[in-house]
Amino acid sequence: MLVNKKLIALIGIVVGVFAIVFIGVTLTSNMGKTDSEVTVDEANKSLAKIVKNINVTTREPIKGQVDINPVSLGDTLPDIEKFPVSVENTTSSFVEIFASNEKAGTGVDGWLNEVAEEFNKQGIEINGNKVSVKIRNIASGTATDYIRSGKYVPEAFTPSHELWGEMVKAAGVKTTLVTDRLVGNVTGIVTTKTKHDELIEKYGEISVKTITDAIADNVLSLGYTDPFASSTGLNFLVTALQSFDSSDLLSSAAVAGFERFQANVPFIASTTIQMREAAKTGMLDAFVLEYQTFVNATDFKAGYEFTPFGARHDSPLYALGDLPKEKLDIIQAFSDFVKQDKYQEQAKKNGFNGLDDYQSQLGSIDGATLSAAQRLWKEKKNANKPVAAIFVADVSGSMDGEPLARLKESLLNGQKYLGRDNSIGLVSYSSNVEINLPLGVYDTNQQSMFVGAVESLQAGGGTATFDAVAVAINMLQEEMALDSNVRPLIFVLSDGETNEGHELKQIRRLIEAYKIPIYTIGYNANIDALQEISKINEAASINADTDDVVYKISSLLNVQM
Repeated sequence: MLVNKKLIALIGIVVGVFAIVFIGVTLTSNMGKTDSEVTVDEANKSLAKIVKNINVTTREPIKGQVDINPVSLGDTLPDIEKFPVSVENTTSSFVEIFASNEKAGTGVDGWLNEVAEEFNKQGIEINGNKVSVKIRNIASGTATDYIRSGKYVPEAFTPSHELWGEMVKAAGVKTTLVTDRLVGNVTGIVTTKTKHDELIEKYGEISVKTITDAIADNVLSLGYTDPFASSTGLNFLVTALQSFDSSDLLSSAAVAGFERFQANVPFIASTTIQMREAAKTGMLDAFVLEYQTFVNATDFKAGYEFTPFGARHDSPLYALGDLPKEKLDIIQAFSDFVKQDKYQEQAKKNGFNGLDDYQSQLGSIDGATLSAAQRLWKEKKNANKPVAAIFVADVSGSMDGEPLARLKESLLNGQKYLGRDNSIGLVSYSSNVEINLPLGVYDTNQQSMFVGAVESLQAGGGTATFDAVAVAINMLQEEMALDSNVRPLIFVLSDGETNEGHELKQIRRLIEAYKIPIYTIGYNANIDALQEISKINEAASINADTDDVVYKISSLLNVQM
């Protein structure tokens, strides 16, 4: 049974890799022959020598049967138990509440948990029955997907802001607003003090409009978060679209404005936590963040300015579905309990209830429009810069049998989410390296060959991970020589540590010179080397033993592919 659990985890990890997103900032140089260009010239020579010494075989493409059926959102979501219950109910009469991470997490992010535990200790009675609440810590975007798909619907939902509530309502779920605010919060643009002063001097103020203008003018490097998964990201997207056309978020003027600024956005993170870690590198002039996170992140207190934007993040509370009166009464009682002065003062100590003078800049936006805005972002986010991605799959001897079967299943499911404008290739490796599918635009023909290449994978031999990475880099460099507008990515999927071929130290300079983000997935192994390679260009590394990424396909994949 232990083996089966690991195999199940592997499926989630491999499929999830399609959606793992943590983009490195692309550095460019212009006039003259810079040190950066010299480094690339040297890297080209070194790469040629390395690849020449690798035994590489190119397979004849084999077409497979393409499954054209769309993937159901509900089918992609993991079991709800993957998301922890942060407060257990203490009575048989209770309601379950989905609560967002900034208030149902741990430490300074655990305020609502503390209040819920106090509520459960009070022994509150409704109609003669003692009642309690059960809090499940789950990101607002993820919670919305569970509710909209019908995969799992709790009795109540408190996302970061009301935009998610509107999307749930638009999906046909009965949604009753119990309160528009459990605790005060806002989101904002965080800028370095130096850049803040420069923007004030040039544009007169800091707002989403001046930020988007500055990005379009290529005088600001800003990162924001995935609007399918992140509350801050969704808020930023609709606020930006509104800044281009206040009367119609989806007008041609709004779309043109979005494309203009998106073309110069160097970084999109999948979560606020990833954004916070990326910002610590100092490579961004500005990024988006909730105020409660900002005041608790000591890294940003000195040398940074916070400017609020968009809708407030006041944690509204909704009752979901046709609930009996007793359930509705519990939700209302909990809302009243949370809003007591002593708990609001406690929240303030955790960074909430700041900037209460700020008023929302967004008017009412219905859920259908919000969903359309997300689709617009999906379609236009690459700003005519298609992705070229190489998937590098470990088919060493340890992958033989069930692991490889599960790997194939996961790749075949995940390929349905690859964007048609992108170029996709597949490399596999054991002791040697095989190019199973050369890079090609992901049309129906390429999709069929990708399916055929995956189905033909066979396991055996050692683990020459960095030989395969070098081959993938070479393939991407050849692609970029044909089209410099391409954005390169590598995904490495491995269950073990390298034991043959080149070592990381021999190709590190290549990775540094080419600035290609390499996302790595390790399964039940010592993956220090894989983690190290991902860190070079600010990509993500996932260990199947510690991270569950089953659910990332339908939303986080949108960040990159």
